[in-house]
Amino acid sequence: MNSNRTPLTILGLGTMGTALARAWLAAGHPLTVWNRTAARAEPLAAAGATVAATAAEAVAANDLVVVCLLDDASVGTALADTDLTGKDLVDLTTGTPGQARTRAEWARSRGARFLDGGIMAVPPMVGVPAAGGYVLYSGSRALFEARRDVLEVPLGTRYVGADPGLAALHDVALLSAMYGMFAGAAHAFALIRGEDVAPKEFASLLTGWLTAMTASVHGTAEHLTSGDYTEGVVSNLAMQVAGTATLLRTAEEQGVSPELLAPYVDLMKRRLADGHGDEDTTGVIDLLTRRIAPVG
Repeated sequence: MNSNRTPLTILGLGTMGTALARAWLAAGHPLTVWNRTAARAEPLAAAGATVAATAAEAVAANDLVVVCLLDDASVGTALADTDLTGKDLVDLTTGTPGQARTRAEWARSRGARFLDGGIMAVPPMVGVPAAGGYVLYSGSRALFEARRDVLEVPLGTRYVGADPGLAALHDVALLSAMYGMFAGAAHAFALIRGEDVAPKEFASLLTGWLTAMTASVHGTAEHLTSGDYTEGVVSNLAMQVAGTATLLRTAEEQGVSPELLAPYVDLMKRRLADGHGDEDTTGVIDLLTRRIAPVG
């Protein structure tokens, strides 16, 4: 074990926690681990980790403590009887922005610096730089800079701000877009199902088309920044709404439910009815938001 490597503790040895632990061990970091189900720690002990009997013992072992548990409630339970004075607490547990902000205040009140993290990767990507996985971090900038070399061992790092809730917000926003893409792909595959169309060949077309269309998010960002939703519009909302009739008619002909498509079409129609036919679809965002941030 390399004595020059920063020692750390990890609480939680699910699939992701175990992958993180193995990456740190492989890089030579002295590692203390704890898991509510002790048997999960046995393979890591064989790989050189020190297994703590309790969460409090694991926290006491090192100044840097990483938490990767089921949910925020589990974090509170695990850390309830621990002494966090002078600790650097990095919470990689999936949660909401509000939970991250509350947990940050809780940690600070107990004498710890705090970072919240949103993991943008699946376990097989951990420890594999070429896979492109990373963790979004927010909270203490001083903690992030001090521990960056350690945090970058299993996955890349991206600091998104001092507000502890920003990592979770970015995480959920990115995942929400992903599920929207999944919904569109599901509808597309439903349309071709039962026809003389090979799913694998169609998948190649779909991948290329979706990849090309992702560039549109930069235009949306420009419109939201400037406040002018008509700038540089090629296919305006009026034209797009007119075209949705064909999409819905095709779904009907193919015997495919429009339930994944219809909500977005309805929002486009509402925006058009409000007199915004010369815009693109950016205005749909205004219909979705209960509060609109100032432009700029």
